Amino acid sequence: MLLRWNTPRFTISRVTTIMPGCSNKGIHEEMLKDEVRTNTYKNAIYQNAHLFKGKVVLDVGCGTGILSMFAVKAGAKHVIGVDMSTIIEKAREIVEVNSMSDKITLIQGKMEEITLPVEKVDIIVSEWMGYFLLYESMLDTVLWARDRYLAPGGLIFPDKAHIYMAAIEDGDYKDEKIGFWNNVYGFNYTPMQKVALAEPLVDTVELKAVVTKPCLTYSIDLYTVKVEDLSFSAPFTLEIERNDYIHAFISWFDVEFSACHKPLKFSTGPHAKYTHWKQTVFYITDYLIVNKGEAIQGRISSKPTEKNPRDLDVRVEYAFDAADPTRSKGETLEYKMC
Repeated sequence: MLLRWNTPRFTISRVTTIMPGCSNKGIHEEMLKDEVRTNTYKNAIYQNAHLFKGKVVLDVGCGTGILSMFAVKAGAKHVIGVDMSTIIEKAREIVEVNSMSDKITLIQGKMEEITLPVEKVDIIVSEWMGYFLLYESMLDTVLWARDRYLAPGGLIFPDKAHIYMAAIEDGDYKDEKIGFWNNVYGFNYTPMQKVALAEPLVDTVELKAVVTKPCLTYSIDLYTVKVEDLSFSAPFTLEIERNDYIHAFISWFDVEFSACHKPLKFSTGPHAKYTHWKQTVFYITDYLIVNKGEAIQGRISSKPTEKNPRDLDVRVEYAFDAADPTRSKGETLEYKMC
């Protein structure tokens, strides 16, 4: 998968695969500086101290321990943080310098392989989301912890997530990404175009580029979802809002903390404040000429790859039946998020 940084707009870099909870300082700094992400977790915990007071909390993929410390400040009796990477060594130092070592137990290891010092926990907190919600996500691990350790009536923060789709005009950058291969220093490199199309981008999309209304395509309830449900296929209908061109579909997700006294949520969409998840862009082979009031019908499917369950195979099928048949198009596209 490719990552297009929003500043400068046209710099393209290959994503370095950094698994959640890894010891790389940069990814933890990026997540902590993501104010939408971190402040929403903080508010969900602090504003619901009555739910945390005297409770045993499990922090899955605790990283530097920020969520664990939020829970202690909210009155948790004890917090157990689990992370399989060496970042937990720094987390122990951070917990100690904040005088919370007696309230937080940190365990290094794979959640599915370690044994907690308690039989059950009252609350699970975790920042498990990845790009496109499910790419490199830890949701399967959170679900394992839920089934093994969450007490009856226990709470999960956050507990709901939703994937949305829309379509965008993005001709200039598509020419830069795909058209580049037509002439590379005088040589025909078009065999590379298929490879380029199969790699989604993670990018900040301006709201003015969005041509359609958003469409909810997939929802997760963490209290009931099963690992097998994380492979999904869902229809979508995108209603065109203006006369324009369409070069790509985009996807983003919203997350909810519905256990709160006053439910909280945040969005990673183009209409919302910046988050490090940005949006995921899926380019189509050509482009569509669309008019206001028309619609694109389609289906998006996603499943873990055979080689790595945290990588994804994504398929987008769409059909556009225009009032003018010469503008009608449809195709099936396969993408690799790895």
